[in-house]
Amino acid sequence: MLRWIVGTSMRLRHAVVAATALLLVFGFLRLTEMPVDTLPEFSRPHVEIQAEALGLSAEEVEAMITTPMEADMLNGTPWVEEIRSQSSPGLASIVLVFEDGTDLLRARQVAQERLNEIYALPNVSRPPVMLNPRSSTSRVMEIGLTSPSMSLIEMSVLARWTIAPRLMGVPGVANVSIWGQRERQLQVQVDPEKLRDQGVTLAQVISTSGNALWSSPISYLEASTPGTGGWIDTPNQRLGVRHLLPITGADELALVALDGDPSRRLGDVATVVEDHQPLIGDALVGDEPALMLVVEKFPWANTVEVTEHVEEALAALRPGLSGMTLDSELYRPATYLEQAFSNLGTALMVGSVLGLLALVALVLNWRVAIVSIVSILASLCAAGTVLYVRGTYINMMVAAGLLLAMGIIIDDVVVDVDHIRRRLRKRSEEGQTGSTAAVIRDAVVDARTSLLYATVMMAMFVTPIFFLRGVTGAFTRPMVTTYVLAFAASTLVALTTTVALSLFVLPEGASRRSDSPLLARFQRAWDAISARIAGSPRPAFVAVSVLALLG
Repeated sequence: MLRWIVGTSMRLRHAVVAATALLLVFGFLRLTEMPVDTLPEFSRPHVEIQAEALGLSAEEVEAMITTPMEADMLNGTPWVEEIRSQSSPGLASIVLVFEDGTDLLRARQVAQERLNEIYALPNVSRPPVMLNPRSSTSRVMEIGLTSPSMSLIEMSVLARWTIAPRLMGVPGVANVSIWGQRERQLQVQVDPEKLRDQGVTLAQVISTSGNALWSSPISYLEASTPGTGGWIDTPNQRLGVRHLLPITGADELALVALDGDPSRRLGDVATVVEDHQPLIGDALVGDEPALMLVVEKFPWANTVEVTEHVEEALAALRPGLSGMTLDSELYRPATYLEQAFSNLGTALMVGSVLGLLALVALVLNWRVAIVSIVSILASLCAAGTVLYVRGTYINMMVAAGLLLAMGIIIDDVVVDVDHIRRRLRKRSEEGQTGSTAAVIRDAVVDARTSLLYATVMMAMFVTPIFFLRGVTGAFTRPMVTTYVLAFAASTLVALTTTVALSLFVLPEGASRRSDSPLLARFQRAWDAISARIAGSPRPAFVAVSVLALLG
């Protein structure tokens, strides 16, 4: 099999060299644009469902919403391994954790089918909502909102109805949370003792307040189902009738007549103010209370691209938000990614130059250097192209796999090229005749037979890692996958590109000795050490045993 592959590569050497050139061009033009992220997706496929129930305690939410949803609606959903639930005042949250490898969109589909049984729940909550899927490292930006002239309630209105919807329309954005949000509310604040003294019940205050508005979230009030406007027909046209509510602030609401006692107003029995809901948490920018928008992305979104698009959306919004300052530099992971991969690129460039200098110093043969460098680059580009086609993101684990494989790739290329060069030089020195292609083929097959065994053994050694589960498997699989792909790419390049380039470049200069003086010194030192160890092996054996025990 090896002989056939090598022989075919030699016969089609022009096509192989052209394909290698195209691969290198593709690698330099496209692989540098691959999406990058800090870490791989390490969370298991999951779906989160929430149901809001205003006014219910945590115990009531658990009994009337969470338990029926978990036990009756969602239990038995296909591919679900674990169901987690949490009940808090006014909110039920259920997380379905699916088997590893489950397609996220299919998981959401089967969960949505179970939600069609919503009629089985008591009519005490809003319909359950399935949250957007979010990446393991979901947070892509934190944006601080401050203003010297606007109140936090006014800023919250702009953030809720202007800024957040615009950011949610950015491709790749899964959710925009507003920390410190103060919802603008007309509040009717009652004093139980005052109500008792005036002979007014709390139910009267609630019905008066709720029915005075367009619509009310309280289901037993008439305002929970707003009436229709209708129309008026004239001889020439039809005029639509719509509700025009005169209540625009706390003063107007305070003038509404109390249900059951039209002689008194709502403001006579309660305090009507414009305020916001009680805060569970808050947001600070510096030392000042502010709003903070937390932007989260989908699992398949590119952090850098999402960040750039969010910044473009903020730039488009700024002219209409005069008096408000938007600080998008509070937390920006894209900055770290850009700097990290810039530093990594610089380090790889320096390492490549040092490696090239070492190769030239040890070989002193520009032909060998050209074949070696092109083969190494082709191996890396081939591995990167496979990752690109698979839609893999470049993250720290993929980069670690490539760096680990670099040593094997360089070793394979140098061994192959040196083996070919020595065979050609030996034939020239001994005056043998025969086909150059046959000499190169035999050299590659001899070198690659043992290396192929080693490659298979290494692949078998790391195979169990592919079956690891949980966070450990999510972190190690990308690294091992990249490592194995680089192995396979190195073997393929050695059997094709290295052979074709060697047939073009090496035969003319193979007859000239070009061993480096530095290499000769290393060889003499190695021969001396080997001879000493062979003559007295006991100290070497003791040293190895001590190192093994320490390890």
